[in-house]
Parts: sequence; structure tokens; C-alpha cells
Amino acid sequence: MSPLTRDQLALVVANDIPSNSYVNLGIGMPTLVAQFLKPEQGVVLHSENGILGMIGLPDGQARDVDLINASRGAVALTPGASICDHVVSFTMIRGGHLDVTILGGFQVSPNGDLANWDTGEPDAIPAVGGAMDLVVGAKQVFVMMQHVDKEGRPKLVKHCSYPLTGVGVVTRVYTDHAILDVTDNRFVVRAMIEGMDLQTLQEKSDASLSMAPDCCVIKPQ
Repeated sequence: MSPLTRDQLALVVANDIPSNSYVNLGIGMPTLVAQFLKPEQGVVLHSENGILGMIGLPDGQARDVDLINASRGAVALTPGASICDHVVSFTMIRGGHLDVTILGGFQVSPNGDLANWDTGEPDAIPAVGGAMDLVVGAKQVFVMMQHVDKEGRPKLVKHCSYPLTGVGVVTRVYTDHAILDVTDNRFVVRAMIEGMDLQTLQEKSDASLSMAPDCCVIKPQ
């Protein structure tokens, strides 16, 4: 039983994005999703620093230092892409024009609360960025994260102990062990990595989990 790698998880998320969606990718791991989107999906990527219509920088393409995403990673523009200032970019977010935002997370609770900007640790550097706007502005919020933190502590918790980014905002959680929907104030497991069972997954989680009747196995490519 091997947890998904960051790239494998990004591929799983990319394949789950509805066709022809407008999608924001948060800083960190979510930016990897851009590398695995297929042109035929028709997904338009948004970055809060002012880009609408981008892809991950293709292999062999020279980097343009003026084209970066919210994580300051190099990107390329798609045909018809637009560049704008922060005011216009955040108007798109706050106006409800994004179908999905994909963010990292420190903690998620069964009612969809998300904490992803400050752990409160003495050496932590709080960094909320545009996350608070994104979680209330996007139609769906996907959280992409490791199932436990570096100390082995669960990230799926009964109640978030870190400062909240948003209350009741998370739609779905993707971890290196499973995919879970946030439904009726509970986590419902819709897919697990090969070799994983609900009991083992529950032992790695603080919040209670239930399994969807059609729960399937994640088979990374």
C-alpha cells in the first residue's frame, strides 16, 4: 500500500475537474494540477495575480520571467488568455465566476471548515493570500493535501484548531490516501488507494468517516 505521490495526486484531481470549468489553483501542491490537464477538457485556469488562461510551462519552452502563477512558478498562456490587475482578478473571484478552486489545507472538518493559512507554530509564517476570497467565491472548493502532517497528526479533524480560512466551504478533499466528499456534516469516502481499507483510513483520521456505496479504488497511472 503506497500513498499517492504529489504528481499522482495532481493527476487524480485534474481528471476530476468538470469539463469547460473556470478553475483557480492555489499555491503549493495545487499548481501541479496544471501539468495534467488535457486540452480537450476545456478547463480555463485562473490565477489571482491576474491571469485567465494559462498552462504549466511545457517542457523545453523558454521561461518568461513576467509570466508566473500565484506560487511564482513559470507558466505559459493559452490562446485568448487575458492579463489583468488584482482588482479585476478578485472581482472574478468575489463575483462568483469561478467554478472550482483547488487549495492546500492544514485541517478540514466534517462540516467543511478549512484551515490553510496559519498553524500558529512559533516559526510559522502566516500566508492567507487570496484563500479567504476564493473559498467563498468559488462554486466548489477542492482541498488537496497529505492525509496526515509531518508529525503524523490527522488533517481530517472533528474541529479545526488552527485559524479558519472559511466556514462550511469545502466540497471535496483529495489526500494521498483517499478522496472524500463533505456531505451532510460528514466525510464520505468515495475512493481509496489500493490496499487501503476504511478501518486503516479511520485510524489516520480524527473525524469519523463513512464509505460511499460505490467507493472505488484509486489506480494511479
